[in-house]
Amino acid sequence: MNQTKYIFVTGGVTSSLGKGIIAASLAKLLQARGYRTTIQKFDPYINVDPGTLNPYEHGECYVTDDGAETDLDLGHYERFLNVPTSQANNVTTGRVYLSVIEKERRGEFLGKTVQVVPHITNEIKERMQLLGKSGNFDIVITEIGGTVGDIESLPYIESVRQLVWELGENNGIVIHLTLVPFLAAAGELKTKPTQHSVKTLMESGIKADILVCRTEHELSDELRQKLALFCNVKREAVIQSIDASTIYEVPNLMLQEGLDVVALKKLALPEKSVPDLKQWNTFLHRLKNPKHSVNIGLVGKYVELQDSYKSILEAFIHAGAANETKINVVSVHSEYLDASNAAEKLKDLDGILVAPGFGGRGIEGKIETVRYARENNIPFLGICLGMQMAVIEYSRNILGLKDANSTEMNEGTSNAVIGLMEEQKTITDKGGTMRLGAWKCDIKEHTLAHKIYGKTSILERHRHRYEFNSDYLELLQNAGLKASGVNPDTGLVEIVELESHPFFIGVQYHPEYKSTVANPHPLFVSFVEATVEAKKK
Repeated sequence: MNQTKYIFVTGGVTSSLGKGIIAASLAKLLQARGYRTTIQKFDPYINVDPGTLNPYEHGECYVTDDGAETDLDLGHYERFLNVPTSQANNVTTGRVYLSVIEKERRGEFLGKTVQVVPHITNEIKERMQLLGKSGNFDIVITEIGGTVGDIESLPYIESVRQLVWELGENNGIVIHLTLVPFLAAAGELKTKPTQHSVKTLMESGIKADILVCRTEHELSDELRQKLALFCNVKREAVIQSIDASTIYEVPNLMLQEGLDVVALKKLALPEKSVPDLKQWNTFLHRLKNPKHSVNIGLVGKYVELQDSYKSILEAFIHAGAANETKINVVSVHSEYLDASNAAEKLKDLDGILVAPGFGGRGIEGKIETVRYARENNIPFLGICLGMQMAVIEYSRNILGLKDANSTEMNEGTSNAVIGLMEEQKTITDKGGTMRLGAWKCDIKEHTLAHKIYGKTSILERHRHRYEFNSDYLELLQNAGLKASGVNPDTGLVEIVELESHPFFIGVQYHPEYKSTVANPHPLFVSFVEATVEAKKK
């Protein structure tokens, strides 16, 4: 059996340089050359997972098929590679320490003093090799969160040092992503921050094999030579990562720079064939040459931070390219929406998406948005909480149940059309206890949902505690709001839609998590298509 090879991606100078995008782009190129590649993310924070984090803290929480609440970078990995990730692809300091402490309580360390080295580092190394030992991958790329020099990252950096040494020559390499800033006053790019960052890495016992330099301006040959000399890397291992108009251009830019070739050479692997990026570049061409343009409102309560709805924004990019349509996403804060200003704020939109979320803030604005979309025949898509708002709006304004609500917002409502799921009622812990991961949904024939999916059974990812109250199902169906998708095992209503509307659909699950470049999600593709049609009319 061939040994799995490992690539570690570290970051320096500043956070948010795009380690996830570089890791995903390199993985895409290696995959396009025929190597079975996966990516994992090690996060230095002490939360066990990002599931309990506010979206303003850390952007969206991404959910995998097996129900792991993970870092949003895993979304990039799936969108680029079109391969599902799992619980094993995201590890946090919290999870590592929890595991070690549980082992200590069980007496597994035979009375030893438990320390960062070797016990914590051994746990990290074990998890770093978990996917590699599965036999499913030729190359495992590990992204280390945070920045070199952070206190939090030290155990990870030490684990990488040990592992590269243990794996031996050509089996593990380190890519260091750094910033080469442009000083306007001096009119030049500065290499000193990169030199310091590499020095900090070397003080931890790690030599960078490849430097990827984020920059706003082209790196001259002279500058690359200087970086190679001062940072102790080969000249061809100084890779420029210049700002791109879209993250989906980065694999092509890395291909031009030869990042994949240098990495394979360092790992003593053959280049195999030229990367096959035909499908990828067809997508890019469609993305950059749209024939239509639409305005879609994203109505939510975390709209100040783009990353809060990362997967939704990316799903729009995939669906836009599929429809050769430029989508202008208009962020609308639901907290500042009400009956008096909804028409004014929403009047220029060709379609409306009511976003997921938790808690009572901004809820009435979402309900008002649904009413506006329904009454004005504007294509509407409601996701998770957005679907629940559609049920509440219909119950209030069509059934006349004026106090219809969710028990999440009002425990004492006499018409709880949305209620806490039965199995959630005894749960006190907040982390990892929601309905999570992929669940089945049976779709009724001759419905909008069936037309969109073209099949009667689907698997979609969930992240919620509250559900449609089936006691109101008959009332709502008779009034025109159809339940077109139901979970076969629990009877949970998964999809609601209106027949008398050009495009009105709400789903309890999160379709955005499954949209990729290679497979844009059909729900988003159909929604965008409906907005294009509506605009034409």
